[in-house]
Amino acid sequence: MTGINTKAASVRFQNVSKVYGGKVRAVDSINLEVAAGTLVTLLGPSGCGKTTTLRMIAGLEMATEGSIFIGEKDVTKLPATDRDVSMVFQSYALFPHMTVMENVSYGLKFSGFDKAATKEKALAGLELVGLTGYGNRLPSELSGGQQQRVAVARALVLEPQVLLFDEPLSNLDAKLRRQVREEIREIQQSLGLTVVYVTHDQEEALAVSDEIVVMRNAAIAQKGTPRDLYEAPADGFVADFIGEANLIPVEITALEGDTATVRIADYTHRLPSRGLPQGAAKLAVRPSRMQLVAGAGDGVAAVIDKATYVGSRMEYTVTAAFGTVFAVLDDVVTPFRVGDAVTISFAASGPVLIPAQTS
Repeated sequence: MTGINTKAASVRFQNVSKVYGGKVRAVDSINLEVAAGTLVTLLGPSGCGKTTTLRMIAGLEMATEGSIFIGEKDVTKLPATDRDVSMVFQSYALFPHMTVMENVSYGLKFSGFDKAATKEKALAGLELVGLTGYGNRLPSELSGGQQQRVAVARALVLEPQVLLFDEPLSNLDAKLRRQVREEIREIQQSLGLTVVYVTHDQEEALAVSDEIVVMRNAAIAQKGTPRDLYEAPADGFVADFIGEANLIPVEITALEGDTATVRIADYTHRLPSRGLPQGAAKLAVRPSRMQLVAGAGDGVAAVIDKATYVGSRMEYTVTAAFGTVFAVLDDVVTPFRVGDAVTISFAASGPVLIPAQTS
């Protein structure tokens, strides 16, 4: 069988901007590099520029300023048909009157393959996504997850240098999203594909990515591995967007080397300074890194405002002198109750200092 061959290439943006109507900057002078054979996710809220960035890689939008390279080739001014990329759309964009086999084969008919080679490649694509034997069905006879796999197979058989995904799981239910994202990641890794993936779902981004690029207001807020962004966010926006975070106002009262002493109400805590000076700052603390003990202790006095049982854990809303925070504890056997007096402290690792203001 001919099978699916891969020729993964890197993607590079140099000072790329997209301006609409001479005024609206959808993407503002970004620099970005996607290494060949990696999966990089563009993550951010609606209107941040992530989909426009994806469409500029595809050639569906043309850059107003800057240069775009696929491999060593400058594709900035090339049309979509000359860029050797494939895109999997949010809506799947399957032809409803065509069978699965015809949908997967569609692009191959325009790529110079004869009938026999087209059939072999289409069958290989269906096998790769676990749909062997489904070739004669119509899209309407498939589940949402199966339709998504057809769209992936149709893109893969074209053997693109870069594969693009635009919110590919947004039409699936939660359980199916987990399953399909694992399949996409497995295919990407097994074939060594270069993938650029757009989503606004933080958990999805953390699960599939080699690197995440967080976008805000048409620019890149931070980029790094999922663990880097989760454990060392650059500012309050990233801390709260990549997983939930409590942002607690603190005062850096002393610096000793790379270690800062911070004051939170009457409590002091030592942790890495991350280059911040003395003065006002914020402490970003994941709900799971909050520690609560009954009564008075070494920490910040607080009161339980809400207690919610969600099966595997307890979720608490807790109010202290500095404000209200959200905490998650595993103990569901002896939970705190609303009105209980508690003391808040923090896990040894996890809380990080960030600037007092998010630019």
